[in-house]
Amino acid sequence: MKTNAIRWSAVVLAGSVLTSGSALAQEDEFIIVQSTTSTEASGLYEHLLPMFQEESGLEVRVVAVGTGQAINNAENCDGDVLLVHAREQEEAFVESGYGVSREPLMYNDFVIVGPPADPAGVAGSSDVVDAMTKIAESQAPFASRGDDSGTHSKELQLWEEAGIDVAGTDGGWYRETGSGMGETLNTGVGMGAYVLTDRATWINYGNKGDYEIAVEGDEAMFNPYGIILVSSDHCENVKTEAGQQFIDWMLSDEGQQAIADYKIDGQQLFFPDADESDS
Repeated sequence: MKTNAIRWSAVVLAGSVLTSGSALAQEDEFIIVQSTTSTEASGLYEHLLPMFQEESGLEVRVVAVGTGQAINNAENCDGDVLLVHAREQEEAFVESGYGVSREPLMYNDFVIVGPPADPAGVAGSSDVVDAMTKIAESQAPFASRGDDSGTHSKELQLWEEAGIDVAGTDGGWYRETGSGMGETLNTGVGMGAYVLTDRATWINYGNKGDYEIAVEGDEAMFNPYGIILVSSDHCENVKTEAGQQFIDWMLSDEGQQAIADYKIDGQQLFFPDADESDS
């Protein structure tokens, strides 16, 4: 699989540091969060991290890559916390001893966006498997991330449910970009292709042109995010106390409310899930 280049996004803020967090910040300095690109591309971290750092004095450095790469990085001890959206892979990560436990954090959903011409005739559909079947049968262009991300994994799952084998079709109607969500949307819009995207990235995406959401509302497009502390039993360098402090804040009433409060043009991008089941 093709993977995204790792992009480091460090948030360093000036301001007062609470006494309760200053000692921890001096000892650990920063934590590394291995994360999916959708949380970064949506602008969520720019909204959340200043609040957390003001309260804790702890710097958070985000590595935003596809979910598969984020998990690999965490398995290689290149992070303290994992925050991604591929539940089966997350649970396997914990069961294999790489993570302490998976905690439900938040959710949104996936949508399929497409050109106004709608060559596959799927606009307005809430049946994603039927829509993907029509896209394949019409051989209408479809741009896939092709990068082992959570979004790519969901897309492959939906193709399988539709009985469509996309293996070996790259370069025809089905194009793999090997890129992140924003880059894949750029490619899709440029070539008039349908694209499966998480709603949060789509809302924050600035190059929509005349594209619109074509398919939405299917329960199969549910998109849960989990947060996991990397296990110090596997990775001796993990900053357990600092990483847990970040997780506790994200799951707290304050953190969950901050997630709910993040909106663009009045649209809520993520929905808190710490007290709910994302099954």
